[in-house]
Amino acid sequence: MQLFFAAASPYVRKVLVLAHERGLADSITLVPAATSPVKRDEAIVPHNPLGKIPALVTDDGMALFDSRVICEYLDTLPGGPTLIPAGEARWPALTLQALADGLLDAALLARYETFLRPEPLRWPDWLDGQLLKINTALDQLEARWMPHLGGPLDIGVVATACALGYLDFRFADMGWRASRPALAGWYAAFAERPSMRATAPG
Repeated sequence: MQLFFAAASPYVRKVLVLAHERGLADSITLVPAATSPVKRDEAIVPHNPLGKIPALVTDDGMALFDSRVICEYLDTLPGGPTLIPAGEARWPALTLQALADGLLDAALLARYETFLRPEPLRWPDWLDGQLLKINTALDQLEARWMPHLGGPLDIGVVATACALGYLDFRFADMGWRASRPALAGWYAAFAERPSMRATAPG
């Protein structure tokens, strides 16, 4: 399999953490890709017309995107314990993944606004709106989701860890831990997993 990737992408990281946890990482060849909201990597377009990463090309030539679809596919392959549960456990796992991905969506939009958009064109209210989404998501993780995060490993847990890792990587001065001690403690321990250490952005 080939995975179009960038080491800094938290969505790529989610895919790779799942692959490591299931023992599939050695089956994936990483293909570097350079993408941004204003310039796409044309090498990706034949596999994903949106020109976005991650994009996976399977051994039989099927192209899959985005991270949620790729994770679903990888979870069907032979390997370690699956991370996308069946039955009633499926819905909280997918909901937690949606919460973590939504946090990431807001964080990426905030990053683009402050890093890519020319300063005279920046919109403070837009940035404030994205940061509010991030903080609301963090507050709910602390208030509601700690029992789930402390339970069996699933895709929601992986997505949450990758979202928090992205905050540390791109928003180190946010101080998200200060009012969320349970979440901070959980993440400190989870970040030491081999899958997280192997996929940390440099």
